[in-house]
Amino acid sequence: MSKKNNTGGLVYSTNPNYKLENEPEIKNPIAANQQDLKVWLERKGGGKVACVIKGFEGTMAQMETLAKLLKNKCGVGGSAKDGEIIIQGDHRDKIIKILIEQGYKAKKAGG
Repeated sequence: MSKKNNTGGLVYSTNPNYKLENEPEIKNPIAANQQDLKVWLERKGGGKVACVIKGFEGTMAQMETLAKLLKNKCGVGGSAKDGEIIIQGDHRDKIIKILIEQGYKAKKAGG
């Protein structure tokens, strides 16, 4: 199984001013209190569950920072990719509480 690499094969650059061409630049970032985040519970292969946060609008760096905060507060692993934050396990209530404390509008979604 191959992994998609949207960096055009770039592994490392020594140029401090280099920017990836694929990452969209957000000129007017949306404030946290104007973002409606949905927290889904999804079952992955092997019966493992994960919380998926959808609806985040911001840069990849901001998404990774929020993912790191959620992973630390929940004490679990996870990732931020493809516009979604994935947190291992069923921590929906805790994640929603943390997101609201950070100023986001968040609620459960799905069944």
